[in-house]
Amino acid sequence: MTWEPGRLDDQRHLSEADPGGMLLAVAASAAHVRTGYRTAVESRVERVADQGRPRAIAVAGMGGSAIAGDILAAVAGNGAPLPIVTLRSYQLPGWIGATDLVIAVSGSGDAEETLSVATQAVRRGCTLLAVGAPGSQLEAIATQASAVYVPVPLGGQSRANIWLLTTPLIVAAAALRLLPADADLFERVAKSLEDIAHRCRPSSESFINPGKSLALDVAGTVPMIWGSSPVAAVAAYRLACQLNTNAKYPAGYGELPEAAHNQVAVFDGPMAERDIFADSAGQTIRLVMLRDVEEHPQVTRRREAALRMARERDVPVSELMAEGTHPLERMAMLIALGDYASTYLALGYGIDPTPVSAITELKARISQ
Repeated sequence: MTWEPGRLDDQRHLSEADPGGMLLAVAASAAHVRTGYRTAVESRVERVADQGRPRAIAVAGMGGSAIAGDILAAVAGNGAPLPIVTLRSYQLPGWIGATDLVIAVSGSGDAEETLSVATQAVRRGCTLLAVGAPGSQLEAIATQASAVYVPVPLGGQSRANIWLLTTPLIVAAAALRLLPADADLFERVAKSLEDIAHRCRPSSESFINPGKSLALDVAGTVPMIWGSSPVAAVAAYRLACQLNTNAKYPAGYGELPEAAHNQVAVFDGPMAERDIFADSAGQTIRLVMLRDVEEHPQVTRRREAALRMARERDVPVSELMAEGTHPLERMAMLIALGDYASTYLALGYGIDPTPVSAITELKARISQ
């Protein structure tokens, strides 16, 4: 597999190398927000507030479905009056009980880890909210427990349906008065995603296309992706995961200030060295900084210092700044740019971004 930047502006290649339609799936994000909101309202997710506010919220999911919990926690922010945790496992923690809300999210509706947690939640008497495919095993569990189920019309890979899966959680949180979110907010988010889709469209050339530009930056490097706030950190994690699954590409992520206590040491390591006399460039790290308008003052100081240190050591740097007044808007923008960049990186290497054969093989091996 070789990196050929010219592929990113070759319309025929972008079409033929993406038979699964990952670019089209990313471009559908705005429609997914609107559909997710409508489906949540039609499913009456506000019923989760009938018993009052829970003691805690646990969101169970795996892969692209699990990030819905991370988004919910980051959007609710430090002002949330209760803890919100994401569970990526088979087990429901022992401290979760009948006064808590468990949200089970599965794009397929059949993820065995999520089904296990949902079943345990019902047995413990927890309030259950489930989001997934219609007619799935998850829906059967929710229906038997008389729980709220949101049947979202999914298609393709779950990781491409992030907003279909996440939007119902934000609607539920608004019903619980954990955060402000109304129809106007979701429409603003959808319009922002439409703007990103226009700017990152395949016909837009690399020098003005932010998705292609980030792919060009990352190619040939090992990206360290940092977020400067909880909102930006979720987008950083999402970008790392999308680089893994779409481009089959290694990436690390971190959140400031924590990354300044460990990952910054890599600036003095072997992958930060650059031989200006070498015939070809070797592998090097790249710092990708995702910035948010809401940063703790001390985090801002650390971010600025880390960027100066990277540049002084000739470590290449990319910066992306979130835009929007609501944290959901800002996160959606950063996630969309990362989704496009990871897809374009795959296509630049001649890789089909949709299949994840290694994941499929691993599932097959453990099911035997």
